[in-house]
Amino acid sequence: MRIHPAFFAAFAILIPTQVSSHFLLMEPAPTLVLDERGDPQKAEPCGGTTRGSTPASGVVTPVRGGSQLHIKVKETIYHPGHYRIALAADPTYLPADPETVTRPTEKGPYSVSAKIETSPKPPVLVDGLFVHSERFPSGHIWETDVRIPNIDCENCTLQVIQWMAEHGFNPQGGYTYHHCAELKISADPALPRDKGWAEKK
Repeated sequence: MRIHPAFFAAFAILIPTQVSSHFLLMEPAPTLVLDERGDPQKAEPCGGTTRGSTPASGVVTPVRGGSQLHIKVKETIYHPGHYRIALAADPTYLPADPETVTRPTEKGPYSVSAKIETSPKPPVLVDGLFVHSERFPSGHIWETDVRIPNIDCENCTLQVIQWMAEHGFNPQGGYTYHHCAELKISADPALPRDKGWAEKK
């Protein structure tokens, strides 16, 4: 299932219960060694833990600049929300997690809606992916293709995040779960270079 960017919008979900959500980045290969649920994934910007003890996978995905990269995620535990994909030459250049509107509850603030960039600019590739508010069985697969900018980048970080509605605040990652993949991007000399992307060789 693919949703056209024209339909992307912030939304509110009126579900009074909190369910912990998880997703697994299946393609491209993630930078960290993950379990079957995609854990650990709370700490920003790339998952893992705040202690930094999660082993790296060591996988680097080669990509031709200007081409389409297939993105495949499995939502291992359902939660309403949406996804965002960003790309940066260094993890420190990745964007902040989405701005979130919350409502007070007896257990603290719960997320209601999030800002979605309908015309994303670097470092965001696409925002508001796979918006969903109706429950489906755990293990649902989301897939899409995203265009990689035509640049040279030896160690670029692709970030895939899931923002969650009706979720309590998590000190490690707010209302968002995170995964990253390492890309080696080689520009296509037959195509014009994309501007606005920091390149690091």
